Amino acid sequence: MIKFTHNDPSLESQWRALILFGKNSATYKFAFAKSLIVLSKNNKSEISLNDLSGPFSASICEHLKTNNKQGNSKSSKFLDKCRDFNKGVVSKEELHGITEKLGFVNVVDAFQIVNKDMIPNPFYTKAYSKGEKKIILTDEFFRLKDQFQFNNFFDETEARWRLVETAWNMEINPNLLEIKHDIKDGILYLRTNTMKRIDVTSSREALNGYQKGKCFYCNNEISIIPGSDRLCQVDHFLPHINKLTHKDMNINGVWNLVLACKNCNGTNEKGTKVPETKYLEKLELRNEYYISSKHPLAETIINQTGKLKEQRDRFLKEQYKIALENCIHKWKPKFLFSDNSDY
Repeated sequence: MIKFTHNDPSLESQWRALILFGKNSATYKFAFAKSLIVLSKNNKSEISLNDLSGPFSASICEHLKTNNKQGNSKSSKFLDKCRDFNKGVVSKEELHGITEKLGFVNVVDAFQIVNKDMIPNPFYTKAYSKGEKKIILTDEFFRLKDQFQFNNFFDETEARWRLVETAWNMEINPNLLEIKHDIKDGILYLRTNTMKRIDVTSSREALNGYQKGKCFYCNNEISIIPGSDRLCQVDHFLPHINKLTHKDMNINGVWNLVLACKNCNGTNEKGTKVPETKYLEKLELRNEYYISSKHPLAETIINQTGKLKEQRDRFLKEQYKIALENCIHKWKPKFLFSDNSDY
């Protein structure tokens, strides 16, 4: 995680560090992040807990409908009230009042903490008094809001939430866990012990944050919003067409999936070629980001490529060599956009 922001301390990377690497004792931080994004449309710097209670509780209730466990705690009065709302026992007005009282006990203080430290440029300050509890959005938040990548944050947060809650709600041995990719639908999914398919999240949304919203190859900004002229594509780093030569190694595994812009992934560009060696190093680092983020994609990559980093590095080099033997020529994009990070 430190490497994720070390040479790229941008506001976008700081926000993503909170979502992708922050502590996962409960899913409240995801609901909180989505609420901030929704309320930012009002362009108000002062947001009361009363304002936050609506979108915050709505997100929690929606997720409880499909995944009952939303944290490590054995019991939660707040979550019980959200469950009661879903059953029709508690009214929306009652739920908002309960949310304002119980829902933000820890998340307001904890949200901006990563590795036990506050991020360098906080996005809000806490302003609690006897009369009202509110947060004040900082100039950094509004500068973040003006960035192109802000449009991707809502869906990235939702994808991360889906992955985390899947880990809590699926009773599968971590050593057997494998998130699979449906090429046709662009969905990450898994199968239960009874072989029932469970769709987890969009592959674009799950991959984008760890690439910092950039094309894996040329560093151009990409979008995960359908209809956008910058909508990215899911690409197999090592060509999928040669899957049989990789024998029983899952070439369609998450370890081999990256996001690319339409130009780089076009038939006249990368196509079925193998990227230059420097991109293999980039793939190694991207996969380590997943592993440090602690969710089903981390377990999947470990199970597919090795428990130790040395094993994973060796695995990638071996598969890269196999791919090169079938392709011979290496590929690189014709144009590179500036990139301040070492990722």
